[in-house]
Amino acid sequence: MNMHDWKWQIANRISTRGQLEEVVELTDAERAAFEGDVPLAFAITPHYASLLGSDALRRTVVPTAAENQVGTGELADPLGEEGHRATPHLIHTYADKVLFLVTTFCSTYCRYCTRSRMVGKPQKVAASTFGQTFEYIESHPEIRDVLISGGDPLTLTDSVLDDLLGRLRGIPHVRTVRIGSKVPVVLPMRITDELCAILQKHRVWLSLHFIHADELSPETQAACRRLSGHGIGMVSQTVLLKGINDDARTLIDLFYGLLEINVKPYYLLQCDPVRGSEHFRTSVARGIELIQSLHGSISGLAVPQYVIDAPGGGGKVPILSHDQIRRVGNRIVFQNHEGREYAYPDPG
Repeated sequence: MNMHDWKWQIANRISTRGQLEEVVELTDAERAAFEGDVPLAFAITPHYASLLGSDALRRTVVPTAAENQVGTGELADPLGEEGHRATPHLIHTYADKVLFLVTTFCSTYCRYCTRSRMVGKPQKVAASTFGQTFEYIESHPEIRDVLISGGDPLTLTDSVLDDLLGRLRGIPHVRTVRIGSKVPVVLPMRITDELCAILQKHRVWLSLHFIHADELSPETQAACRRLSGHGIGMVSQTVLLKGINDDARTLIDLFYGLLEINVKPYYLLQCDPVRGSEHFRTSVARGIELIQSLHGSISGLAVPQYVIDAPGGGGKVPILSHDQIRRVGNRIVFQNHEGREYAYPDPG
């Protein structure tokens, strides 16, 4: 094996303070994060570590002491997924869409992860336990869209993915199959012709996670062009992060960069209020200001939807203007697609 092999990259991940200090000189706040238990899983692929000369990328994957501070309104499960768990591996929040959690493993862990309550924890998810989930989807004909996530599904082997996708595509009422992944960014060597052929065969859309143009390494660009060359549709989800990508110039560079590798900017997500994430979250007012400026500055193809994932399980709510929201103390209140009110913690 060598560094260009995806399994070598996983086997040689940076997962301890000592390994990290061989790559970067830690700040006091970063050192402090390792003095107790690191509350969120920590690991970085050698490929992504090579990009940590970018301060923006470094802040998203290197722990800091700020993670140990729990802000007002922060939750372990901010989207209320556990309240919509239909089977051990399936979340059913929307009528026609389900979230299929197939692994708790990621090759690199983001410090603001919505599923930090479960992702990276010592837990083996076996494909042999998916039977109840397939039966649930088969018995609910209203389900037309399956989003496969985790963890990162593209860290599974080709054979497991092929079997999983084949079983889903054998269900007549499932119209769309999507995979949520950051693999083309943090583990681009995983995007092989063999994997692309499997994704193409099962007509899979990829929902990819990009946060900054500094992630668009030559390897990542090549991976996305390979996927596109196999006819695989790709959209991006970008989490809005304070001091990292919360300015128009940074977002414009990213979104045009994505279009150049055939990835459509899809969502600009307000950072979910997961525990220990307050230092990452911008105000909602800033998000509205940014999305409005983008509409007047760049090609419509490059403009995503700015959305808040309603805490408690209300689903994604597109926000276009201040008319949709009102302030109640340190919270922003808004309505979802059902007309129900939800509150997002926002000190303003």
